[in-house]
Order: sequence, then C-alpha cells, then structure tokens
Amino acid sequence: MLVALPASIAFGVTVYAALGPAHAAYGAVAGIIGATVLGLVASWLGGTDRLISAPCAPAAAVLSAFAIELTQHGVAPGHVVALLLLVGMLGGLAQLALGVLGVGGLIKYIPYPVVSGYLTAVGLIIISSQVPKFLGVAGGSGWLEALRSPDRWDWRAMLIALMTTAVATTAPRVTQRVPGIILGILAGILTYGALVFADPSLRAVTNNPLVVGPLLVSGEGFLGAVLGSWSAYGQISLADGLAALGTALTLGVLLSIDTLKTCVVLDKLTRSHHDSNRELMAQGVANVAANALGGISGAGQMGATLVGLNSGATTRAAGVIEGTLALAAALLLSEFIAWIPVATLAGILVVIGIRMIDREPLQFLDSRETMLDFAVVLAVVVVALTVSLIAASAVGVGLAMILFVREQIGAPVVRHKADLEQTSSSWHRPEREVEMLEQHGQEAVVFELQGSLFFGNTYQLYADLEHEIGTRSYVIIDLRRVRSIDITAAQLFRQIRDTIRERGAKLVFSGVKDNHRSGRNLREFLGQSGVWHPQSKTVRIFADLDAAIGWVEDRLVGGLELPPEEQEPMPLAEMELFAKHKDETIVELERRMEIRRFLAGDTIYAQGTPGDELYWVRRGTVRLVAPIERSKTKPVASFGRGDFFGGLAFMDAKPRPHDAVALTDTEVYVLTRDQFEQMALVHRKLAFNLANSMALTFAMRLRRAERKIAMLQEF
Repeated sequence: MLVALPASIAFGVTVYAALGPAHAAYGAVAGIIGATVLGLVASWLGGTDRLISAPCAPAAAVLSAFAIELTQHGVAPGHVVALLLLVGMLGGLAQLALGVLGVGGLIKYIPYPVVSGYLTAVGLIIISSQVPKFLGVAGGSGWLEALRSPDRWDWRAMLIALMTTAVATTAPRVTQRVPGIILGILAGILTYGALVFADPSLRAVTNNPLVVGPLLVSGEGFLGAVLGSWSAYGQISLADGLAALGTALTLGVLLSIDTLKTCVVLDKLTRSHHDSNRELMAQGVANVAANALGGISGAGQMGATLVGLNSGATTRAAGVIEGTLALAAALLLSEFIAWIPVATLAGILVVIGIRMIDREPLQFLDSRETMLDFAVVLAVVVVALTVSLIAASAVGVGLAMILFVREQIGAPVVRHKADLEQTSSSWHRPEREVEMLEQHGQEAVVFELQGSLFFGNTYQLYADLEHEIGTRSYVIIDLRRVRSIDITAAQLFRQIRDTIRERGAKLVFSGVKDNHRSGRNLREFLGQSGVWHPQSKTVRIFADLDAAIGWVEDRLVGGLELPPEEQEPMPLAEMELFAKHKDETIVELERRMEIRRFLAGDTIYAQGTPGDELYWVRRGTVRLVAPIERSKTKPVASFGRGDFFGGLAFMDAKPRPHDAVALTDTEVYVLTRDQFEQMALVHRKLAFNLANSMALTFAMRLRRAERKIAMLQEF
C-alpha cells in the first residue's frame, strides 16, 4: 500500500491536471478510488497469488494524452471527466472480452524488442508529462513549451522535485526496509516545510498551486465525488462513445499487456503458473467497477507486487488487504495527503518513468547480428511518441515478423544430402544384394529437410534440388524435421513431381505421418494439394525414412513388391548362410529346427528375455525395435526372407537387447540352444561352419553400421 497509494495519487493527478489546477484534488481522489477498487476486486476475482493491482503508468499515459487532446479541442472539463470514465469502463470491457475469448495466452508470443520498446516509450511519455509540474509551470503546457519558457519556471517546485527524485533514487542503496518512493515523498514534504518558513503564504492548503489541496474524501465529500461522476455519464452521447472507442481499446490492450507481463515475471520468481484469461477477466471487471465509482484504470503493478513478494506475500489476500489499507489511509490521512506537493508527485513519476526505460537493448548495438533488433525497439519508441502506443505495438510486431521471415529465408532448408551408397536402410541384406546396391547407389539420393517450408525459401530449395531431380532415378525427400509446409511449398513439390515423371523416375516422401509435428495430417495435405494420390505411379509416401530407403533398395536390386500372403516360404538350402553346405547337412539342420508362424504385429521375443533361440525368416518381414520412452519405439534393424536374427543374444548368452516384432504375417525357422549344442556334439564341423558363417555376417553388418555412424557424425 505504501508503494501503490502514492503512485496512484500521482497518476490520478497527472490525468486530471490537463483540466486545470482545480482538478488536481479530484485526480488524487480518482487515484485513491482506483487503488482501492482494483486492489479489492481484481485480487478477489483473479487467480494470481501475490499480484497487486493499482493505477499504473500505461493508464496514466493514455488517459492524460486523451484528456489533453479533448481540452485542446475546447471540450468542457465536466464533459472530459465523463469521457475519461467512459474510456476506462470500455477499456475494462475490452479486457473482459479478451479473457473470455482466450487471448490471454498470446502474451507469450509478443517479441522481446516490442515489449522493451513499449516499456521505454511509456516511461518516456510519463517523464515528458511531468516536465511542466517538475518545473512548476502552470496552465497545462506541454513539455516542450515548458522547457522553452524558463521565465515561467518556479524554483520552489523545482527544488521540491529535485529533492524528491534524489532521495527516491539513492535511498534503496542505503536501506531496503522502507521503499524509496516513501522516503522520496517524505523528502519532498520536508523540503516544502522548509519553504513554509521563508514564505508564510504557503501555510494555506486552499488555492495553493504547489500542493494537491483538499481531497474531500471523508463523509459527504467522498460520496459527493462518487455521485458527481455518475451524473457526468448523462452528458455522453453515442457519437462521444464511438469517438472514445479507439482510445478505450488501446487502453484495454496496454493494461492487459502490463498485467500479464507482471504475472510472467511473478511466475518466474515463484515457480508458479498464472491463468492469463482468468486474470484478464478479473482485471476487466475491476477496471469497470473502478471507473464506475469515479476512479482511474490500472493493472497488475510490478513495483508494488515485488515489494509485497519480498515482504512475505503468498496468496491473493495480499491484494485485498492492500486495497483495504488504501481506503483506510485515504479516509484517515486525507488532510495529510492534501499537503503533498504536486512537484513531489511529479518527481516520483519521473523516477518511475526512468525505471521503466529498458537499457538492455543498447547492448544490441555491439553486434551486427542484433542491430536490426535494436531498430525494432527504436521504431516502437518513435511510433509510440509520435502516433500512439497501440500503433507502436502493431508496428513492432510487424517488424519482428519481417525479421523472422528474413531469418528463415536465410536459414538452410536442406539439412543433409546423401547418395544411397553412403547410407542404407535397417534391412540386413545378403552379400549379393549389398554389392548390387554399391554398384547402383548413385541412382538414388536422399534429402533430409528441416525448418519451415514456405514462400520465402521455396526458390532456394528448388535450386538445391534441381540438379538431382534431373539426373536421379529415385529422389527421397524426408520431411520428419520439417515444422510446417505452406501451399507454395506444396506447389514446388508438384513441380518436382512433374519433372521427375517426365523422366520415368520416382519421387519418394518419408516422414509423412497423420500426426506430423506441424499439427496437420501431412498425408492428407499432400493429397489435397495435388502432390500425391493413392494410385500415383510416380510418388510414394512412407511414415519413416528407413522404410523409404528400404523400398528404393528393393527396386534397385530387382525385388518384387509382393504381399506376404503371395510369398513362397524359403527353404534353408536357398538361404545365403547355407548356400555352401551339403544337402545332407541341410537336412540334418532342418530336422533340428522348428517352424513357427506369427501374425502381423505379434511379438516374436521381447527385450530382456533369454537369448536361447536363433531365427531364420522363411516368409514375411521382422523388425527389431528399441523402446525409448513410454509407448514409443525406434527401429533398429529389419529382416526379410532368408535373413537370420536373434544371433547376438544367442552368441553371448545375455538377455535380448530389443523387441522382435512381425511386421507382416511371418514364418520362421527356430533353432534352440539345446538343439545347437546337441548338433555340435555330433556334427562339430557343421556347428563350426554355422558359427563361422554367422560371424562373417555379423562382420558385414558391423561394417555397414560403422559407415552409417560415420555419416551421422559427419553431419
């Protein structure tokens, strides 16, 4: 309360000072009402613990500018008061609407340069509005006019303002027990007291331009102030309401930003999480109530909130108590508040304005990479000072978006490019097929894309792909790391498809999932944009890169894309591992094996189970998968007809490191450890040859794995 109430009075005096010195006392009352109602209502309805709401600098900046504009157009003071209250209530309704519509969560997306420029602009507006009072210039002059008229300066007001500012800024370095603002006010009052001894005429509070003057906040005086504000509403016409709507929307948006900015800082300090939309609705209701009672608008205040936090505040009750104490202080200390010098309030607001200026962006000038960010801050400040705060916010967000697009255009879209001979799928292939892939690997290329594909980088993407799509038989484009795709990028893919189709080549997309990281159904999007359709002979799509590379490998080695039910079971004699064994040896080995059948999706063995069985695929496909988190898995290796799997655990007698899952209906040969050991006792050469063939296959697989690891490390 000690921080919020004096600042509220100062803001109220600032807003109503444009109507003439006689309205300074009414401005003080408006500030007191605002501090009381906002503290009670916003804290009671809002859900943010420790948040203190009171009249604030953005409200004072917008409302005082509005009041000055109306006064310059010759609007009567009573009518100006009515319009100020109307703007406050409409601004509160705008906040309420923002909360109901769920816009509160968007505060996190406002770029830092915009917030920084906004804070600095508000600080400069507050400082400039206090220059005439700081210099003691009467008559509602502007800051520039006041500076150009030294003959109108009042040295007494300047002395009071300087003492207030000096103590308020230096006191925190000496003590933290009493807020610097309070000590600054005491210094200003004591300075005024010293001037009283030199000029006895200053002992009168009535018609004294140096002090706030009688507040009339007790008894009938307070009630009269409230009733007077209500009677002013009858002077408002529909045209007045429409004219005030723009200022009201500006006020509502700025107060919302100010409140939620304070809530975000409070969350970081207390490791809590506020409800943005609930807080906006509470602030809107509180501002409507405050203006209905003749007060001024406000928001969640950073200074008072941090003082409360450091003083031990833990719940919403802190704001309610602050509002109650503000009302009690106004009623009990109204005569004391009347003696507060106007220059003291000006000095306090100058201190608040200086503290609002964000100096951190000055560091942006040290680097060429951040100079454009500083330009955004500067643009926001300039537009705010010359046009309006809401226009400044819009300009800042627009410039930040342009810088973001510029950055995205310059960012590389192609994360990695590799020939098929440099990479491979997880399929374990016979040596004959491996040799074929090494010979024909240049016919296929893999592009791994990243970031956002949008109108700004499609030209560069086509330039990167142009040569390859004109020479390769298979072009694989992996979209797994792509965040978003717009319709312009989709048209680029159509152009690539048409170019490839003319040559009879194939375009293969991987990472195409229904729940893509962009939040859209990528398969459906490619279909709707005309890039792909289920009957396409040119374009194929796969959920992961491994499956896409495996499909291309099958085409290069001359494999047929037969469904599992049409595959013939492969006998042992045709498998590469047993190609050099005698027929009687194959018969003996097959006699010791068991044939098992699995349906698609069945688990053949699970991670952690004993590795006492060895498997050969007769028909179908099997994949080894490694669990990584919860229900997610990562493919490790895939096996087709003629491949064996499960050999690692079988050889070292340790638990299975992965799950083995049947991708299709599958048949396998199974050799148990007991049968292998019995065979080794009778046919030692057969067992030795089998183990030796497995070791050679392991070596070949290890070489391919090392090559893939080297490719990953290279990128």
